[in-house]
Order: sequence, then C-alpha cells, then structure tokens
Amino acid sequence: MDDKKNNLSLKEALNQFIDANNLRPGIDRLNAREAWIFLMGNGVNKYTTSVELRGDTLYVALSSSVLREELSLGKSKIVKMLNEHLGKELIKNVVLR
Repeated sequence: MDDKKNNLSLKEALNQFIDANNLRPGIDRLNAREAWIFLMGNGVNKYTTSVELRGDTLYVALSSSVLREELSLGKSKIVKMLNEHLGKELIKNVVLR
C-alpha cells in the first residue's frame, strides 16, 4: 500500500470533517461576518449592529442612515471584495438595513 495515498494534509482532513458533518454553512456564516469586519474597517464597524449570511445574501444592519445610503451605492463592489477575501463566490447580494 502506498503511504502517500493514505496521508492527508491537515487542511484536507479538516475539510473532509467539515463536509462530512455538514458544518460548511455555519463556517461560511462566520467567515462572511469576519470578512465584513476586516474589509470595512473601524469607521463602518462602529455603525454596524449585525451581520448575518442567509443563503447567498449578506444582511447588514447599520445604525447610520447616511452610511447605509453611501454604502448602498457601492454594493456590487462590496460583494466583489467580500468574495475575493473569502476566496469563493459565497455572497451574491448585500442587503443594508
């Protein structure tokens, strides 16, 4: 038996465990929230009250209507930045409320 075939990298083993136990959606939700926090910075995060991924839509609650309007102008750019940061096409839409 070839030992190379039986050896998995830690990343591969974790991915198999995550997929086998249907943990991917929960991890995607956490990663999407972390990506928002990382990419938007302190200025936006100060007014962000919640970030929640449901399906392929990221719902972001903001306490500033002015900021909400300003960010809504660049929603497609925000989606692109988030997906690039996540390394996959996870988010199709951002809803700012």
